[in-house]
Amino acid sequence: MAPALKELAAEAARIREGEIAKPFREIATLSLRVHELAMKCTRQVHDLSVSQYPAMKDGAENLALLAGACSQISLAATLCNLAIHHRTEILLYEDADATPATSRDQLRRAGVEMQRAATTYRTVARRLSRRLASFSARAEDRQLIAEAHGPSPQKASSAAPAPAARRRV
Repeated sequence: MAPALKELAAEAARIREGEIAKPFREIATLSLRVHELAMKCTRQVHDLSVSQYPAMKDGAENLALLAGACSQISLAATLCNLAIHHRTEILLYEDADATPATSRDQLRRAGVEMQRAATTYRTVARRLSRRLASFSARAEDRQLIAEAHGPSPQKASSAAPAPAARRRV
């Protein structure tokens, strides 16, 4: 995700520095790509949330960070749409801003949000990479996952049997 976000942020900067004379042609493509990435990120967070990932050490915290990154990417997509809207207002309203200043600012903000999301993805990826590289951390995660799924058969059989109910005569 981080490389895709960096690429999209760079594209937003390139468009922002251009004329933005044809907002649908120039900005809409970016907006669609950012919206698609936001959907992909949301799907990933969903899939991780219903997997064993939340039971792993720091899994729930990482999920929260990734959910925040999804929100940032969605915000970036919305800002791209607003940039289009502000460039096309001139066609509808006489008092609309004829300059692309507002659209440029929205594209700048979209780029900032994508950079923040990319930083979050890199942070979570580093954390996960470190855990996967450590034998003891992987063992700890397997244990945490097993505990999250309930008592193992060994633990259940070693537990003292429940007292039998007394019969009344």
